[in-house]
Amino acid sequence: MRPWELVDHDGVPDDDGTLFLMSRGSEWVIHVDGKELMGTGLHGSEVALADEACDRLPRTDPARILVGGLGMGFTLAAALRRVGPGSQVTVAELLPAVVRWNREHTGRAAGHPLRDPRAIVYGGDVGDLVHTPPAPWSAILLDVDNGPGSLTRPTNGWLYTRAGLRAARRALIKGGVLGIWSAHPFPPLPGRLRSVGFSVAEVKHTEPERPTADGSGTHVLWMATAP
Repeated sequence: MRPWELVDHDGVPDDDGTLFLMSRGSEWVIHVDGKELMGTGLHGSEVALADEACDRLPRTDPARILVGGLGMGFTLAAALRRVGPGSQVTVAELLPAVVRWNREHTGRAAGHPLRDPRAIVYGGDVGDLVHTPPAPWSAILLDVDNGPGSLTRPTNGWLYTRAGLRAARRALIKGGVLGIWSAHPFPPLPGRLRSVGFSVAEVKHTEPERPTADGSGTHVLWMATAP
């Protein structure tokens, strides 16, 4: 099998960690301190996050969608495929290297979504745009952690508290959708979502060859619709 090759590396802002961009043929992965953070090999649940949310959106155009976490660009690309020419999809990404590598290398796997004029990059915390949206969002799609119960950045925990979920509801249009991705179940979340006024659907997406903590390959998506 062809070995992985180191393409680039960069530091993690406000952290001692290091990001490593690796390639093997047409496949790309980003590691942080020896652990795979994201990759292009399997991405069905990231696409499903956008598709499931867009399936539930009111028939309004143009749409304004906020994506928390660029990753390899699959959620952003899926959202762009589902909205009209006058719409905007803003992606919030904290790590400048992830944005730069998407433009230069990894974006080809998702069809170079950052080249789409409807795509806007916010270099900062998605929580900023949830707490103080420039205008109401049609949908907010969160894929910034391994799930509400497995945070990659402790400050992201606010997003999944009642205060954060209440802020998300206020930031959405009527009938707007909050979509949350997780690598595993998190039983407290549906109750929290309902307690702040959302109606909730839980969608499971299985990719058998994709590792999860329980070995099932099943990821969980919560679709929370604002009244």
